[in-house]
Parts: sequence; C-alpha cells; structure tokens
Amino acid sequence: MNQIKYIFSQVVEFLDRNHFNYLIRKYNCDHYVKHYTCWN
Repeated sequence: MNQIKYIFSQVVEFLDRNHFNYLIRKYNCDHYVKHYTCWN
C-alpha cells in the first residue's frame, strides 16, 4: 500500500483552515462553484 503523500497535500497541511475560509468568504471565491469548493 502506498503511504507517500502528494506534494500538494503536504503543502496544504501548512495552511490554516480558518484563515483559508476567511479569504474564500472575503473574495467570494465559491460564488459560482457547484461541485468542488476551493478547499476540495
């Protein structure tokens, strides 16, 4: 079984989820999104 994480998932671990959500609301990034949100 593969236990190695992708580079992107390693970078995302350093992001603060609350601050990320704040920026999404501030700039209205998920306005027209129907399936995949910015976090996904």
